[in-house]
Amino acid sequence: MSAEAPKVLLVDDDRDLLQLIAMRLRAAGYAVATADSGEAALASATVSRPQLVITDLRMHGMDGMALFDAIHRDAPSLPVVILTAHGTIPEAVAATRRGVFSFLTKPFDGKVLLDTVADALRLSSVPAGGGGESWRGEIITRSPAMEDLLAQAKRVAASDASVCVYGPSGTGKELLAHAIHNASRRAGGPLVAVNCSAIPEGLIESELFGHRKGSFTGATQDRRGLFQAAEGGTLFLDEIGDMPVAPQVKLLRALEERVVRPVGSNDAIAVDVRIISATHRRLEVRIAAGEFREDLYYRLNVVKLTLPALVERREDIPLLANHFLERLVARYGRRRLGFSPEAMELLVSASWPGNVRQLLNVVEQSVALTATDVVPASLVRQAIDSRDSTLTPLDEARRAFERDYLVRILKITSGNVTQAARLAGRNRTEFYRLLERHALEPAMFKSAAQVH
Repeated sequence: MSAEAPKVLLVDDDRDLLQLIAMRLRAAGYAVATADSGEAALASATVSRPQLVITDLRMHGMDGMALFDAIHRDAPSLPVVILTAHGTIPEAVAATRRGVFSFLTKPFDGKVLLDTVADALRLSSVPAGGGGESWRGEIITRSPAMEDLLAQAKRVAASDASVCVYGPSGTGKELLAHAIHNASRRAGGPLVAVNCSAIPEGLIESELFGHRKGSFTGATQDRRGLFQAAEGGTLFLDEIGDMPVAPQVKLLRALEERVVRPVGSNDAIAVDVRIISATHRRLEVRIAAGEFREDLYYRLNVVKLTLPALVERREDIPLLANHFLERLVARYGRRRLGFSPEAMELLVSASWPGNVRQLLNVVEQSVALTATDVVPASLVRQAIDSRDSTLTPLDEARRAFERDYLVRILKITSGNVTQAARLAGRNRTEFYRLLERHALEPAMFKSAAQVH
């Protein structure tokens, strides 16, 4: 059997029936893992990461719906088919409303089961003949949360829907954009990336849409914009939340009309481009502050994907650390190199405010400084703590004071932003910006006021 055959996890406490269905599925070309209880199925799913779960409804201990709920807490896009000899219409309706893919009553026709399996895998973007993992590039993970995110990414890649990737700085938003592009029908076209926070406001329009010679001082020749450079491929707008309001209007028009107008030209140029954007900001807060257009938000945010912080996927830290180590050993021409057990414990337990990017920096510093074949814990600790000092830096002290001040003033006003802004001597826009900087929600203080 192909190592890339779609993986199906089959769960039933009737062992004879379990083996019979497993044989039928294997004969159809699927890789089948079996479990005779819901508890065993959960353990198996964590290790094998199936693309489909088929489970009996009535089982001793954890039943099929309880198993479904447990699976979907970690992997909400994993399809589940439930089998039962005790099925009723109300049960089937309730199950499908909760997200169960299909509900089949035993005895069932073998062809119906195989058709249901094929439909579930097709909708989950799992090709019948496998397909490999090359589209994922350098995304290294064994985290269930990341695997589920990647399954969603592969599914949306099949469409041309705009995608907005959210996540803290350093989590790998551009890597995910590359993965979506690689898995799409546009993989043969270019992927053009632009950091919206790095372009001066006066040049954004020219960068995106191009310009004509003489349209402004310094425009000595015609220039194609990034939309045209990405023709037939994908345009990745990184840090879209930092784009000033004025260029947002023209970006929205380009997305709606699928045409661009270079600066200094009245000619409309048709473009065929898929848009992926990314931000570490909460765009809803910027909309409330009048700093981001709501209509552009909905145009970009057709599909929302959120990358977890590194501390939410600690099981990936050893994988990532060793991957970076191998790459750096090759780059520096070292022999073999590894982490001591104590060094790895430090890596796994660190807080990682800079996420994967910070982990890479720590590994690189450790490799550069170690003189032996084993990276000691002392060097890892030094690299992790290198950003700290005995005295708190002024910027950090200012941020701590600012957050405490905002919390106090929101408590005083019970979350009323207008009153709080007035007391702080700031207008609402500035005050919302301060709240976003510290991830503070006025609603939290309203709820607290209502409780007391």
